Amino acid sequence: MLSKSEHEPVLLSQVIEFLHFDDENMNDVGDMKRIVDCTLGLGGYSEEILRSFPAARVYALDRDSSAIARSEERLSEYTPRFKALHANFGAMGKVLSDFAPFDAFVFDLGVSNMQLTEARRGFSFQSDGPLDMRMDLGGEGKTAAEVLKNLSGDELAKVFAIYGEERYARRIALKIEENRKRGGTLETTAELVALIRGVLPAPVQRKMGTHPARRVFQALRIYVNDELEELKAGLASVESLASSRAIVVVVSYHSLEDRIVKHTFRAWEAEEKKGIVLTKHPVCAEFEEIGKNFKARSAKLRAFRFSGEGEGKTLKQRSKSKRSEG
Repeated sequence: MLSKSEHEPVLLSQVIEFLHFDDENMNDVGDMKRIVDCTLGLGGYSEEILRSFPAARVYALDRDSSAIARSEERLSEYTPRFKALHANFGAMGKVLSDFAPFDAFVFDLGVSNMQLTEARRGFSFQSDGPLDMRMDLGGEGKTAAEVLKNLSGDELAKVFAIYGEERYARRIALKIEENRKRGGTLETTAELVALIRGVLPAPVQRKMGTHPARRVFQALRIYVNDELEELKAGLASVESLASSRAIVVVVSYHSLEDRIVKHTFRAWEAEEKKGIVLTKHPVCAEFEEIGKNFKARSAKLRAFRFSGEGEGKTLKQRSKSKRSEG
């Protein structure tokens, strides 16, 4: 069984606050009729949304069938206001078109703590397990082990450098290729970790301040699941599914994701005049939350509101205005 910290949603109160946003006035909870939880996981965000917006229906997506099963059991009391769909948010334009328009979209990107704690999933560099890394275990697509077996050294170096921003990408990739030519295989997370530790000089590992395999594991996970392209597709789908004043809230955990979200929101506001960016700077977790939930340390929240008017105020500006009126 997962501990509370292992399924505690990151920046939960801030997410709910942004869903209430409507310029000078908070949205009436009755205004929210349909909300999409784009990354269901264990259902933490969906549960709080259902509590906070008693008139709303939540449509939740996840490519992990085991996550759907657990969440449906957890949120059974909210039937029929809760509907879980086995799909990646990159495909939600097709999956959710019959239920549109939607008043809000919530994304919690990256891998879930549930997936990290299950060694058989292959996401964790701290637990030994098969190098799978597919979000939907046993689903379609190549595993991380197959990627390491089939990509050339140059291709692996690009994967590690682009998706993991790994400084020693080429050195690690060439070692993997060399190991392969000698008849060696990389089938488990422990084997990959050992190879990486053997490549990086000890002084470098001591100065890293983090696990030496973290960036390579991140890169492989993103590549295996095509996460960045799925994010772009998901945000594009939001445009076609959103109601006229829909709110979009995204919580990301590394710079590649955050950059895509930031640039998309800015384009929607400045170039396409679709609405306003509600977060001039990303919202980050407070020290207290990080102490309770280590995953929150790298979280960044950005929010956008569709309006078509190209005007409005950020949440901070609105709060300041309401305090001065009081």
